[in-house]
Amino acid sequence: MSEPQQSPPSVKSPRASLEKLKATRFESISEAVILTGSSDSLQRELSNRKTQLVAIGGSIGTALFLSIGQTLNNAGPGSLFLAFLVYNIFLALINNCMAEMTVYMPVSGSFIRMAGHWVDDALGFAVGWNFFLFQVVVIPFEITALTLVLSYWADIPVAAICGTCIALYFLLNVYAVAWYGEAEFWLCSGKVLLLAILFSFTFVTMIGGNAQRDAYGFRNWESPGFLSALWFASFAAVGPEFVGMLSAEVKHPRTYLKTAFKIVYGRIVVFFIGGALAVGILVPYNDPTLNAVYRNGDGHSGSAAASPYIIAMKNMNVQVLPHIVTALIASTIFSAGNTYVYCATRSLHGLALEGRAPGFLKKCTKKGVPIYCFGIVMVFPFLSFLQLSSSTSTVLTWLINLATGATVIDYIVICITYIRFHQACKVQSFDRSKLPYYGRFQPWSAYLGLAWELLIIIFYGYKSLYPFDTSAFLTAYTMPIVVFILFFGWKIIKKTRWLKPEEVDLTWEAPHITAYELALDEPSVGWFRDCYRFFIGKVKKASHHSDA
Repeated sequence: MSEPQQSPPSVKSPRASLEKLKATRFESISEAVILTGSSDSLQRELSNRKTQLVAIGGSIGTALFLSIGQTLNNAGPGSLFLAFLVYNIFLALINNCMAEMTVYMPVSGSFIRMAGHWVDDALGFAVGWNFFLFQVVVIPFEITALTLVLSYWADIPVAAICGTCIALYFLLNVYAVAWYGEAEFWLCSGKVLLLAILFSFTFVTMIGGNAQRDAYGFRNWESPGFLSALWFASFAAVGPEFVGMLSAEVKHPRTYLKTAFKIVYGRIVVFFIGGALAVGILVPYNDPTLNAVYRNGDGHSGSAAASPYIIAMKNMNVQVLPHIVTALIASTIFSAGNTYVYCATRSLHGLALEGRAPGFLKKCTKKGVPIYCFGIVMVFPFLSFLQLSSSTSTVLTWLINLATGATVIDYIVICITYIRFHQACKVQSFDRSKLPYYGRFQPWSAYLGLAWELLIIIFYGYKSLYPFDTSAFLTAYTMPIVVFILFFGWKIIKKTRWLKPEEVDLTWEAPHITAYELALDEPSVGWFRDCYRFFIGKVKKASHHSDA
């Protein structure tokens, strides 16, 4: 006789008083945990309005609007579009895995803690440090890119830009997560505006709406290469892991995160695939300016002037728009760096919670900021000052290659974790269909995503092998080697083991999350209503002050 299937803890969110809740099956959970949804001292202060904008554009920065010009020059528009299309299909499969696990178990540290709880503690240790190193490495990369973008207007001292950026990152992240969320709401709104401007510009000009009255359509569509575009797509196209990092600080996590992960699918189509299509339409891969920047090395590879969008505008003698777009690109890059500061802090805190980093890093302020983790993270932006004495292009290239390997490793671990989660659900008769987000096409979605990312990580540095180039090999394979050492080192020292499906704890913090959502006095609200309430509240407040 088959075992009846278990249902996950209730995931509905009706309003209920704390007193009534204490008299239920959650009476053993402390009041502090019920009020925050966790025992890690973080606070759930991110509203739906903020959560969805971070999901749309939080980690989008330099690559999509600036670095993409080099890949267009090397690979051509057809290969660029095809590479982004293919890679993002697999990214959607990975998002499908991440969404199901995270919406059910929205814990701090997200997938880096899930890997330790559901697969092997050594895997959680290795991927946690991999993700942390990825974040802190990319912060100075974004600051470096910002200094180059701002050079479009004038020779602003590099040290001044770096110092200002670091100060702003400190102010936006040190006080409370609500400050970070508010800043990202406006900065990500700017990204949406930027994309709308660029897509409109592409469409209008390709049908003849330009000074030359030239309906050029797809005239620039040629395809010299594919693989270089694919490697770039693996660096530029990201998203699910960053939504996961919000898990422990989102109000109504199982409602708002479910929507956020669905938005990631739209982000994949519009931002990544649409962006690759747009640049290929606007600029020929052998454009003289692209050649001058990326093949002849005129020193402007990181400047806004190297953006294919800016190049297209200049080619068509557009006067004002390049300045508007440059300003929005600058805010986009700043926003990406801000998101990396936030995620690096939370990932280090997640490591500390599991004993994979020093215990003192668990300390949070009264506002829920992991203050010691934040202090360590804020050391890394100072690497951006390397520009003062090193070749900027060398620093950027090294950081991009290092970051690419780390991102792919994260996706490999997410797929492995989901496969083990799925196996555990099956063995333990845990009914996945009743989860708040039910991932379809599983576990095949996870297996396909895993196979694809393994191919990427293996062949990413193939050019360094023949003829063998030590420098290129190390930049391409440093993170896989480091993660390999971290995994087996921790496994040997701590004597960890691969968990069997029947040993996996599928309950974990789910009762805490459910108790928190049941205790909420404030019902969940849709994104448009949340935005409406915010703006109407501001108008009423301003009106009240003027009347007074």
